[in-house]
Amino acid sequence: MDDHTDQARKPRADAVRNRERVLEAAKAVFSAGGPEASLEAVAKRAGVGIGTLYRHFPTREDLFEAVYRREVEQLSELAEQLKNEKDPVEALRRWLHSGVEFVATKKGMMAALALAVQSGSELHAFSFERLTKAIGSLLERAVAAGEMRADISPEDLLRAFFGMCYVHDQPGWQATALRLLDVFVDGLRVQPAGKAKVRAARTTKPAPRRKR
Repeated sequence: MDDHTDQARKPRADAVRNRERVLEAAKAVFSAGGPEASLEAVAKRAGVGIGTLYRHFPTREDLFEAVYRREVEQLSELAEQLKNEKDPVEALRRWLHSGVEFVATKKGMMAALALAVQSGSELHAFSFERLTKAIGSLLERAVAAGEMRADISPEDLLRAFFGMCYVHDQPGWQATALRLLDVFVDGLRVQPAGKAKVRAARTTKPAPRRKR
């Protein structure tokens, strides 16, 4: 590899780093919400000029959507990591808690995303498909372990989650949402008597038929 190739690649690497810094800064600024959720505040927090921000994201909506997609992808990746956790119920709980942070990120950009994420849009389909798959993989594991009831679907769980985060415009909403999620998850656990029935159903072999 010659020096010319190195020099050609360095700007691209810098551009990638700058883009990631902008997205990380935007997440923090948008989570805080309010009048401070401006693109100038994002650029300042990222340590880049406003021109650099606009080169990567020409419009405010472009930046909002990029942050949103990035958060969805990170939640999908987290679900994959949590599938290796020993306790499947706690893995699901941790994912839901991380989801609260995802909702918090959207606080400063709800109005701009309202149209983009409406039912039927590509962005809505993108997020709903990935989040349903992520939460479904963790739910399936908990059900298979006999730790969680089987009569709830990933779609039901995802809708319940967003319903509990609906008060995101109220002071202290995150603490409330986390508490409600804990109550909800505990309520979905299979009780000891139920676990015994599940184990019995799996281990009991049918009695052999009598020959006539």
